Amino acid sequence: MKLYNLKEHQEQVSFGQAVRQGLGSNQGLFFPAELPYFDNVEALLDMDFNSRSSKILSAFIGEELAAETVGQMVGNAFQFPAPVEKVTDDVFALELFHGPTLAFKDFGGRFMAQSLAAVSDAEGNITILTATSGDTGAAVAHAFYGMENIKVVILYPKGKISPLQEKMFCTLGGNITTVAVNGTFDDCQALVKQAFDDAELRQEVGLNSANSINISRLMAQICYYFEAVAQLPKDKRNELVISVPSGNFGNLTAGLLAKAIGLPVKRFIAATNVNDTVPRYLKTGTWAPEPTVPTISNAMDVSQPNNWPRIEELCRLKGWGLDELGYGAVTDEQTAETLKAMEEADYLCEPHGAIAYRVLTEQLTEGETGLFLCTAHPAKFKEVVDEILGKDIPLPAPLAKHNAMELLSLERDNDFEQLKVVLRATQ
Repeated sequence: MKLYNLKEHQEQVSFGQAVRQGLGSNQGLFFPAELPYFDNVEALLDMDFNSRSSKILSAFIGEELAAETVGQMVGNAFQFPAPVEKVTDDVFALELFHGPTLAFKDFGGRFMAQSLAAVSDAEGNITILTATSGDTGAAVAHAFYGMENIKVVILYPKGKISPLQEKMFCTLGGNITTVAVNGTFDDCQALVKQAFDDAELRQEVGLNSANSINISRLMAQICYYFEAVAQLPKDKRNELVISVPSGNFGNLTAGLLAKAIGLPVKRFIAATNVNDTVPRYLKTGTWAPEPTVPTISNAMDVSQPNNWPRIEELCRLKGWGLDELGYGAVTDEQTAETLKAMEEADYLCEPHGAIAYRVLTEQLTEGETGLFLCTAHPAKFKEVVDEILGKDIPLPAPLAKHNAMELLSLERDNDFEQLKVVLRATQ
């Protein structure tokens, strides 16, 4: 598998190099030089989740890793289901929160851990540096917890993720260091990019990233789109519209890649909260990020989504117009209204899934089937959901366990020099 740097196309790397590096020079994202294509999608959809996922990922990776090795990686990573639940006659929910940290990031985080283990030369320490707006942190921390020769440093905006999200990954210790940054998620993301631009630091600590900028995470996410379609009744697979709650836009990128390699999807919808850089761009043609606004759907509080260049590149390569993408932005008040309406329809959701559901139902037309992504367990946003719905959602076992543990985070300013001290101290 060859991948090229979107900012400097002459830089081409193998899958292993892309996994180890995370980013290319000049903070460029890696993108596959060739995309596989599956002619007989029905046969693929008839396979079980792990067998199908192994086939898809082997097609991307090529001869660099044996098919048997990829199968073992998938088996180790995907040890939990991604069920589809019927919400109304024509609308279905893809539940991606049945993994160990109760969020969709478990798929990408665990497959990345397997990928890094498979391609590492095992010489010296690797330091995973990542920023999180909520769920990436937990998925990455748990995927790499206790792994030898791998240190993990996770940055998150202090006070801007839910308390239960924070507890899920800031209570582990060991090889996991968590840093509460006095700033926004975009500030955290900028610090990560700064670190990757510092060649000396990058070499010194063996820097790597586990954000959705890492191609292995993105590839893993392609698989659950196929799993969703496989679970739909066959008469509901035509005219399929998928709504994706979008913050850093890795999830939507993976969905569009699934379509590009053969998955039958009529169109996708990018659903955001009021941090609506992409919806405004799709409407006006002007890329104009604004200061990030805190919302009750905090994992989507992103004004400068990292993965957007991959979407533009994929559309360019496939000849797709950006005007083919649906889009919509939802306020906190509308999110709360939608959560109440969903509960009345006997489906308990949380803010991010509710945003995707609302935009989907507003744009779905007669004869179409709608699918929206539920990216986290409602209990991860217990304070918000309880208040809106007047409920007391019980905590699943993993959340209850970590909720009782002490926070171990460091607090630092939005300052690169402070981050360098933290990174060197982990070695």
